[in-house]
Amino acid sequence: MLSPIDLLLLAETAARRAGRFLAGVERPADPTRWTAKGHHDFVTDVDREAERLIGEVLLAGADEARLVGEELSPDGNLDGLVWLVDPLDGTTNFLHGYPAWSVSIAAARDGVLQAGIVFDVPRDRLYRASRGGGAWEDTRRLMVSSITEPQHALIGTGFPFKHLDRLDAYQKQFGTIMRSTSGVRRAGSAALDLADVAAGRFDGFWELMLAPWDIAAGILLVREAGGKVTDTSGREIGPEHTAVVAGNPRIHEWLMAVVGA
Repeated sequence: MLSPIDLLLLAETAARRAGRFLAGVERPADPTRWTAKGHHDFVTDVDREAERLIGEVLLAGADEARLVGEELSPDGNLDGLVWLVDPLDGTTNFLHGYPAWSVSIAAARDGVLQAGIVFDVPRDRLYRASRGGGAWEDTRRLMVSSITEPQHALIGTGFPFKHLDRLDAYQKQFGTIMRSTSGVRRAGSAALDLADVAAGRFDGFWELMLAPWDIAAGILLVREAGGKVTDTSGREIGPEHTAVVAGNPRIHEWLMAVVGA
């Protein structure tokens, strides 16, 4: 059986392969070449090719595994060894030349996260975590921030652009958090947002609905860096379709008091 470190090394190889492709490919700037997956949501041949490159590496190294992702098997279960793959988290940013997008790959065994990689391709930063092995940015051990007072905190978020029925609730939460903290940021890649929580650049993060492949690697990064990740009810989450509240323990507690269901 492959260990978490074995899985991590496979994920890193796959992420770097996809990253090299994405960094060198011509950006499809013509919107007629974008395929709408849903409201405000696009996929291109670039996403699909990056996904193919990743899948070749992962399945060659662990042929008993299955791949789960938006274009792969979005309704797949998590029994056995599963790779959760987002080959281009932040596609809209990529299409517009805005440098906030990433490759996110995680391994889960029977639903328990084992290893995760978030590769910030534009900045050439690789974040990695393995179960029980800590979280790292290249060679630097990551720890969540030590900020405890909301007025000093910088919070990441994601707008409910695919789920406009949640917009009114989100705006109410946003207003409270904006008035109570030193700032709120929204760059457009949830995988990078969670990596920033693990690295202590964000003190907390919340979003009302994300997919398993968006968050799987980021969840492991935050937890291995000493942080907490739950849904809005306070339940510890795994790779699933869910709301996400993350942060260092104190700021997570405060966020839950604001956005908790």
